[in-house]
Amino acid sequence: MDLLLGIDIGTTSVKAGVFSVAGECLAVAHQDYALNTPAVDQVEIDAEIYWNATISVVKQILNPGNITKQDIVGIGVSSQGETLVAVDKNGIPIFPAIVWLDKRAQKQAKELELHLGEIVYAHTGIPEINPTWTACKIAWLKENHPDVYNEVDKFLLVQDFIIHRLTGRFITEGSISCTTMLFDIVSQCWWEDAYKAIGLDPARLAEISEPGEVAGKLTVKAAATLELSSGIPVILGGMDQAVGAVGAGNIVPEMVSETTGGALAIQVTLTRPDIDPTQQVPVYLHSVPDRYLFVPVCDTGGMALQWFRDVFGTLEEEQAAKEGKNVYDLLTDMAGEVSAGCEGLIMLPHLMGAFSPEYNSQARGSFIGFTLYHKKNHFTRAVLEAVAFMLRRNLDLIQQSGIEIKEIRSTGGGAASQLWRQIKADVCQIPVVTLQNNDTALLGDAILVALALGFYDSLEEAVQQMVSPAEKILPIPGNGSIYEKVFQNYCQLNDILDPYFRS
Repeated sequence: MDLLLGIDIGTTSVKAGVFSVAGECLAVAHQDYALNTPAVDQVEIDAEIYWNATISVVKQILNPGNITKQDIVGIGVSSQGETLVAVDKNGIPIFPAIVWLDKRAQKQAKELELHLGEIVYAHTGIPEINPTWTACKIAWLKENHPDVYNEVDKFLLVQDFIIHRLTGRFITEGSISCTTMLFDIVSQCWWEDAYKAIGLDPARLAEISEPGEVAGKLTVKAAATLELSSGIPVILGGMDQAVGAVGAGNIVPEMVSETTGGALAIQVTLTRPDIDPTQQVPVYLHSVPDRYLFVPVCDTGGMALQWFRDVFGTLEEEQAAKEGKNVYDLLTDMAGEVSAGCEGLIMLPHLMGAFSPEYNSQARGSFIGFTLYHKKNHFTRAVLEAVAFMLRRNLDLIQQSGIEIKEIRSTGGGAASQLWRQIKADVCQIPVVTLQNNDTALLGDAILVALALGFYDSLEEAVQQMVSPAEKILPIPGNGSIYEKVFQNYCQLNDILDPYFRS
């Protein structure tokens, strides 16, 4: 039996999934890990945790016994973007991985803004220079730890790091590298102006290939560690947002999908790098050759609900453990008891700064409008509504570019909540569609593997066979007018508080 293995390294967990060539998911495993926050605006992790978690999930999938290592014929790898992994010539990390959420490089971002600010969007599709981008993180490392910087052989992203562990090759591709601020999405090569502005030798970056290409074959050492067969082709999946769009069937122009995982990201497929300086919508490379994506991203999507669970959901976690339930189901059940609009309570979910379209790394989370009447269930619903408002704000921006949005394909952990999907449909007044397989990054990896190994003649054929829509949620008519007013209040609060945060 020919089976396809997908591995996706996310912000707080690694997932692995095994799929048939027809797209049936036969097994999924995940391994969570914690991020370190050693100081304000600093988020990091030992990169070896990514590899150890990858080993764990692959072994979990093989353990049931109905899937053997001989069945696995190809591996696709994808990951979060922007996270910096600095390694020596053997691929060993020599500094903690600086996670994409990290904002420590604010000084370096401002300095690069002076050098590149007027031209960065035209070359990279990045509307604004901020500390998230890998280039800023490299500049920070060079300035603050020159001894470490000088020892680094390669500056990698998470996908690159895992690909090296699997194949022994330092190789990357445009869909994962396009948000480093070092990659030119038009010429699809390392951007000379950017690496010269840092003083970085491009030889210290990975070799560039294309998404969906074979990066190499599983080495004997990696195969023994993972308990797989050596020589299996390893395919470059791309950034989780791009390969997730593939897994959502979002490969044709103007189709829209959204992912509520740790972050909130929207994906709109384009046939050209539609860089419009008047709109400044983020433009990425797709995991599909010759395609691009609008990808507005908000740093804290589902992570806002996770934070709320960790800080205020202790009782619900205890109850869930006793009853064998999911704590998020209990929290969203509570939120469902509250009417649309939370009776005046609004949240700004900028727990790690504001991203698209506000672009204020100094913004902070806020609950506004609560009284003695408001209870925990109000605050829970306010979190769900805040993410929906961020989604609406970015969709409005996309529609101003002339793109008509007829439906939204909803993916990621947030899509598991029927209430959250309904809130998104009501706030945006657009139908929300779910998929039979919600692990779209894993499925996207599997689709690219199937195509690379010749099981399908075209990506369109592979997607048609392997992606299946599930449920469509329509907006509740009465909630549209309620949310329109609350959404305008949300936007006004962003505008009012923006100068306060910046000061």
